Amino acid sequence: MWKLRSSSVEINRTVQPLMGFALICVSSLLLVSCSTVLSEMPAATGGLPAGTPERPAVAPEYPAVHDMPPSRSTAVLTEEEKKKVEAELAAMRAAQERRAKARGEVE
Repeated sequence: MWKLRSSSVEINRTVQPLMGFALICVSSLLLVSCSTVLSEMPAATGGLPAGTPERPAVAPEYPAVHDMPPSRSTAVLTEEEKKKVEAELAAMRAAQERRAKARGEVE
């Protein structure tokens, strides 16, 4: 039936990759031309919601990984102070239970 010429097959083999490359270039140009900044897009289409604060002009600095925090300015409680605080907490807890029983909240 149809007989292909060898020269046309060779042309198709060289033109086909070029056409694919051209198609990729044109489609990428179309995508780039349609893109906008997120802040200009409405929130329903993936943009930033209303009231979002502006991005700072200068990025904040992160602390160095090996920087140690400063030492505490307050000392650790002594055993006597711990017992005093525990006694105060127990007294407050007992007072709350008495008030709750007086109002009839606890049975």
